[in-house]
Amino acid sequence: MAMREWLNRFAADVVTINEPVRREIEATRHFVAHPNIPVLLPKMEGGPAAANLWSTRDRVAAALEIPKDQLLARLLEAQAHPKDTRTVDRAPFQKNATTDVDLTTLPIPKLYPKDAGRFITAGVWVAEWEGVRNLSFHRIQILDAKRGACRIVPRHLRHMYNEAAKAGQELKVAVCVGLDPWNLLGGGTSVEYGVDESRIASALTQSCLRKPVDMVRIQNGLTVPAEADYVLEGRLLQETHAEGPFVDAVRTYDRVRQEPVLVIDRIYRRDDAVFHIIVGGLDEHFMFMGMPREPVIYQAVSRAVPHVKAVRLTEGGCAWLHGVVSIRKQHQGDGKNAIMAAFGAHTSMKQVTIVDEDIDVYDDRDVEWAVATRFQADRGLVVLHGVRGSSIDPSSQDGFTSKVGIDATKPLGGDPAMFDKATLD
Repeated sequence: MAMREWLNRFAADVVTINEPVRREIEATRHFVAHPNIPVLLPKMEGGPAAANLWSTRDRVAAALEIPKDQLLARLLEAQAHPKDTRTVDRAPFQKNATTDVDLTTLPIPKLYPKDAGRFITAGVWVAEWEGVRNLSFHRIQILDAKRGACRIVPRHLRHMYNEAAKAGQELKVAVCVGLDPWNLLGGGTSVEYGVDESRIASALTQSCLRKPVDMVRIQNGLTVPAEADYVLEGRLLQETHAEGPFVDAVRTYDRVRQEPVLVIDRIYRRDDAVFHIIVGGLDEHFMFMGMPREPVIYQAVSRAVPHVKAVRLTEGGCAWLHGVVSIRKQHQGDGKNAIMAAFGAHTSMKQVTIVDEDIDVYDDRDVEWAVATRFQADRGLVVLHGVRGSSIDPSSQDGFTSKVGIDATKPLGGDPAMFDKATLD
């Protein structure tokens, strides 16, 4: 569905600011004031814009028409068994297409005072190289009417870019803004090279909504999600430009790097388009950064211990650096085995807490209660030094960090009931 249709569907939750809003900083103040609530700016400078729409698991689950506690299992199944998309002849965004490109006129914000400029933050990129399609998130710093500097992290799109450079070619890309949550989850998924993330999104919709994801072919030959509000069609050049600083997931300013330059050749837009903005360090950012990693952690821990109930990358840890895993403990070493497996599956994580399956991993107070009543540092603490960490952690040194694992599971032996909460049953 279009962004406007989703906003109408969740209208009871939406905060609408019915006054003109400037693109620089002013829009951010409204988004930060309501971090878990959709905010619509119908009179934003450059056109209607919205943020925080997918800032809760409940809203994502409601869009998929499943209970919140089924999200992990459905994502796990979709990543394990991708399914074909459906190609349609025409998409609503194709009604308005122009080669008279001027990115500076769009509702693209400068979010924080020390940001290098205005950034596109909610764009899912589509790229293809030698028969392989990739969907991924990459921010774009607007340089002028047609160009942007793009933070291309060293994963699959960077590989395609490098291979195109070796072949002496520019890499064709499309940046899709205003997507449904399943395409956003697909864009945030990290799987092995060669797996088409649009097929993961399609497996998710077929599992939950009994329909595939619709795709449409655009002018440059790429096939993109048909439900986008905006599509920016362009090319990654074999030249670089300074990109940053920019406020990333940890709410600190990321450093300046030399990054590839993107040229936009054509812009497509729906009649009723709303420009989607993801604010760095708010919960909507966390949803599409952290949630797609949880199935990977689940799989790895499941290979180390007999039963895993739930996995959560926590908002307090920027949905990237801290996690909680609940298990059914059967052997005394299960907690520590789970810690090591979780760190191996998600190398950016610097703290993981392992709890029993009676603990609600989505309730910070319940998790802290487990640490307070079931954890002893002399037997349940794991500390790793000088290991690979996350580039977005300002406390790391050259990408290396120390990590803490907390085994907050009940010890085996003795009277296990002494660790249980009292109930009235």
